[in-house]
Amino acid sequence: MKAVVITVSDSCFQGLRSDRSGPGVALRLRQAGFTVNDNRIVPDELGEIAAEIREQAGRARLIVTTGGTGIALRDVTPDATRLVCDRILDGFGEHMRREGLKETPFAPMSRAVSGTIGTTLVVNVPGSPQAAVTSLEAILPLISHALALLSGDTEHSEPAPTPQKE
Repeated sequence: MKAVVITVSDSCFQGLRSDRSGPGVALRLRQAGFTVNDNRIVPDELGEIAAEIREQAGRARLIVTTGGTGIALRDVTPDATRLVCDRILDGFGEHMRREGLKETPFAPMSRAVSGTIGTTLVVNVPGSPQAAVTSLEAILPLISHALALLSGDTEHSEPAPTPQKE
């Protein structure tokens, strides 16, 4: 399954800093069985982020953005994601923040969102290399199920009944 990683960072886009979160996310996705051919880098500009997500949605089933999820004035990745997605998956962001709290008290400051564009899943993770991978790890078990549902595989098996105590 093809995935694309988009790093949102003014300084990485300008070549002033090397991207560490994008390659870390790409590596973890490869370990999970995804094909990740390249890492895109865009500046913290609402229109450019939205355009890149739209463009990549036609090429991949999973898009993971890293960076621009906080509350600084230039952090607009969640806003761009909301602009282009058909539906927002609130639970993904909630789960990433809950798991992030195990590592940092600042996790609730993330505005990361996830959503869908047609049959493509879009996931925002923070720009910190460690927080990006931690957030991705939190939702990896959900991603394959979400992609199956988006592909039209909507069959649900009923869980086995729980034995009653006597």
